[in-house]
Amino acid sequence: MKAIVCEKPNDFVMIKKNEIVKRPGEALVRIRRVGICGTDYHAFRGEQAYFEYPRILGHELAGVIEDVGQNECDFKVGDQVTLVPYIHCGSCIACRSGKTNCCTEMQVMGVHIDGGMQEYISVPLSALIRTNELTLDQSVIMEPIAIGAHAVRRAEICEGETVAVIGAGPIGLGVMAIAKSRGAKVIAMDVNDSRLAFCRSWAGADGTVNVLNQPYESLLELNGGELPTAVLDATGNLRSMMDAFRYVSHGGRLVYVGLVKSDISFSDPEFHKKELTLLSSRNATMEDFDVVRKAIHAGQVDASRFVTHRASFDDMIGSFDAWLSPESKVIKAVVDL
Repeated sequence: MKAIVCEKPNDFVMIKKNEIVKRPGEALVRIRRVGICGTDYHAFRGEQAYFEYPRILGHELAGVIEDVGQNECDFKVGDQVTLVPYIHCGSCIACRSGKTNCCTEMQVMGVHIDGGMQEYISVPLSALIRTNELTLDQSVIMEPIAIGAHAVRRAEICEGETVAVIGAGPIGLGVMAIAKSRGAKVIAMDVNDSRLAFCRSWAGADGTVNVLNQPYESLLELNGGELPTAVLDATGNLRSMMDAFRYVSHGGRLVYVGLVKSDISFSDPEFHKKELTLLSSRNATMEDFDVVRKAIHAGQVDASRFVTHRASFDDMIGSFDAWLSPESKVIKAVVDL
């Protein structure tokens, strides 16, 4: 069985390993699609938090069940599935309250444990979602969009309110698409004008702001002289995350969707003056995946335009460096197996 291992920063190696054996309570899944995300890029560059080498990357996954025993969920051989890559313990204080996305013993595939950049993988049945009604490309983008759906749920976005989303990468785009499906007015913020144009055409953003050009004033102009009641930062950029406090209205909410390996500071008087609510948003739950599955099936999320680059499994290593370049204009790169 072939697998691609990130041996150390900036070093991928194709290896042959023993065939995966299905463990009790799990299903053997043949991987058919692997989405490449910011976590994979950061891990490759040696910039990812909570990461150790060597590691098989890949947590945006779609495949087909090859082997499964009798089970209460009625999974069958041949079912197409996507994987929820956050392996949780089921018994900690977070899991007992339904917050499996922030389990105290969390093991994220492709980060804490080996992921799906291999031909087969054995995973707990609790990590599977049947997607027979979707295509493989639709299935593989469910995870990044679900992260956006979870952030929207954390922010308690309501119909008719104005939401600013900072960062027009795949996660930010997912936030925008799900916020729009909730009936919010969405303003996209980024430093890249071509990405902002994509926010309008793909996510239906109502307005765009280039953060390099008077963002505060632009937000006021786009929203009738008022700031957004919710701001969600999906950049993972320290400067952006600290500046985001300026863009939230009095009584509003700021949600950090992205993660940065640094301490964040802010003005306490400004924070108190506005009585802001500061939230973090981590991963997603089954509920969020279900929201995304329904949105994709209803045509509210277009996978065909979201996936902009692809490579075969054998060609992935040679393609990866190019995907890192801003000139490539990657939205979502996918590996086909």
